[in-house]
Amino acid sequence: MEYLEFELPIKELEDQLSKCQVIGKESDVDVTQTCEQIEKKLLATKKDIYKNLTAWQRVQLSRHPNRPYTLDHIKALCGDSFLELHGDRNVKDDKAMIGGLGKIGNQSYMFIGQQKGYNTKTRQYRNFGMSNPEGYRKALRLMKSAEKFKIPVVTLIDTPGAYPGLEAEERGQGEAIARNILEMTRLKVPIICVIIGEGASGGALGIGVGDRVLMMENTWYSVISPESCSSILWRSWEYKEQAAEALKLTAPDMKKMKLVDDIIKEPLGGAHTNREEAFLSVKKAIEKSYAELKNLSPKELVKKRMDKYADMGVYK
Repeated sequence: MEYLEFELPIKELEDQLSKCQVIGKESDVDVTQTCEQIEKKLLATKKDIYKNLTAWQRVQLSRHPNRPYTLDHIKALCGDSFLELHGDRNVKDDKAMIGGLGKIGNQSYMFIGQQKGYNTKTRQYRNFGMSNPEGYRKALRLMKSAEKFKIPVVTLIDTPGAYPGLEAEERGQGEAIARNILEMTRLKVPIICVIIGEGASGGALGIGVGDRVLMMENTWYSVISPESCSSILWRSWEYKEQAAEALKLTAPDMKKMKLVDDIIKEPLGGAHTNREEAFLSVKKAIEKSYAELKNLSPKELVKKRMDKYADMGVYK
């Protein structure tokens, strides 16, 4: 397990607990009471740390190397029923954007999401979760297929942003994202968006327009990352913590501003500490959202979606 800087008090207590258990196994000394005391202290420390997380600490948790990525979620939700589909029928297959058909229970869904890598090799292969225009065009092709066969769409958002390279701009990065936003507003099937990690900039918005937008507890969603915001405003990355607070990018902030519909609770310490519990929470949230949307006609769906986005940012 890897620990973040603010989690070091937890690491110390966990190390103490494992040493205590080793002493109990290797000698005749009864350490049960000591272990219980350490466990109590550990639980209290965890609750205290995770109850009072700052915006920047949530950003760090959303990037935790052990955090489950899109394919982990899809595998847990669909099992062997997931069939990945490739290519945008134009340029190539973007490995940073994955999509395909899968079942939760007896209901089929079209899953689309950004995929990051687990090590240096896979991170390069997945382009660090940053999609090129063909990734967004592949996503749109899959959404259109879902619409044709009346299959609901689930998007899993986890990206530091769309790929900002020259070749991506030459192939129409801005147009591809704008086209997706336009087409998603009028897609005639239910769209459920789940932010499972980082939700940065237009890269997230390219697959982020939905009837229900859900955020996992330790994720963020913003027009810009705290580091980039800090470098623009202060000409330095040192003020990223201040930037994170000012951007109001956490799940509670987004819910308060009515920019997302619901927050999916995570296990104590984040989704990586108990993956099964995190997957179950996401599954329940998707099923609940679909149950609320499945009886609406295509016309009602589109109207409600349009109204929802038209009302954002309106204050009386």
